[in-house]
Amino acid sequence: MTPRQSVEAVLAGSRAERTPFTIYENKISFCAAERQLRNRGLCVVRRDIPVYNTCWPNVTVSSTRYTENGKELTRTEFQTPVGTLDTIAESAGFTSWTHKRLFSGPEDYGPLLYFINDMQFEPNYKAFQQAQDLDGGDSFFRGNIGSEPMQQLISGYMGMETFSMEWFDNRDKILKLVDALVSKRREVYPLYADSPALAFNYGGNVTPEIIGLERFEEYYVPHYNEAADVLHQKGKLIGVHFDANCRVIAKAIADTHLDYIEAFTPAPDTDMTLAEARRAWPEKVLWINFPSSVHLASLETIRKTTHNLLAQAGTTENFIMAITEDIPDNLWRANLLEISKVLSSGVAGDLKCRV
Repeated sequence: MTPRQSVEAVLAGSRAERTPFTIYENKISFCAAERQLRNRGLCVVRRDIPVYNTCWPNVTVSSTRYTENGKELTRTEFQTPVGTLDTIAESAGFTSWTHKRLFSGPEDYGPLLYFINDMQFEPNYKAFQQAQDLDGGDSFFRGNIGSEPMQQLISGYMGMETFSMEWFDNRDKILKLVDALVSKRREVYPLYADSPALAFNYGGNVTPEIIGLERFEEYYVPHYNEAADVLHQKGKLIGVHFDANCRVIAKAIADTHLDYIEAFTPAPDTDMTLAEARRAWPEKVLWINFPSSVHLASLETIRKTTHNLLAQAGTTENFIMAITEDIPDNLWRANLLEISKVLSSGVAGDLKCRV
């Protein structure tokens, strides 16, 4: 099996030759260790090629780069017929820091609603298919639905603090934006279903301590299920990036139509062990993130943790090991080689499951 075939087999409910090991495309760099890891079967998860393009036919978009206090910043302005919005971002290598979000205050409700309603989408299947074909099986190309409608406001347009205050003061206007985003998401579900991508992530980074179970069930779960029902008709798969404390929403997640739980990070980094997650979501593929805090430990601890996680998983079915977070540059080579060595052995190791 190629690395891609191993991932696809597990996602489809079959057993791979060994536990797949994946990493995001921006968490690894070209070097001897990277080549050795890929020779052992490490699969790069490519998320950087969308299956559709977005445009705003009635919004003028312009960007300006400038330096302030020694920082390289980019201000992007969105001029709508009913007002102007802008963002300020600082480039930081493979990511960026947001200094100003699209929404600043109540005066932005009108322009933001126009901005959302003006979105238009068109397929970009050719670019996705061409990249996948040229890759030859080393990478798994995954589609991205974008954030859940409410999560888009929280983590995209407003930020958590502003959203929380607006939820208290202007809930009717918040829900009007949510409804507009729901309508736009519904326009693209069929585009995903007809695309050459097999699997799609729908949002994530949900913070249960802030969202709470009731709002999660009302404003998140229905959209997972609606998207899943459309995608499943064309044989596509869907999952969510659940990397936070999931205990309070575990039952709600189990009841969704999702196929896989991506980036689940087990204890000690969250409030659930892998064994507990397996019991909570027995029918779903667990595509976990190796606990980030453990990367700061010794190689012996990393080896034992990997064995322990395999033991907790209990079976190579419905299980993928992954790296979805940053690892210190001076540690990732040795750490990933150690994890890969354990996974390549094909056994759960001599550690008993700790729950």
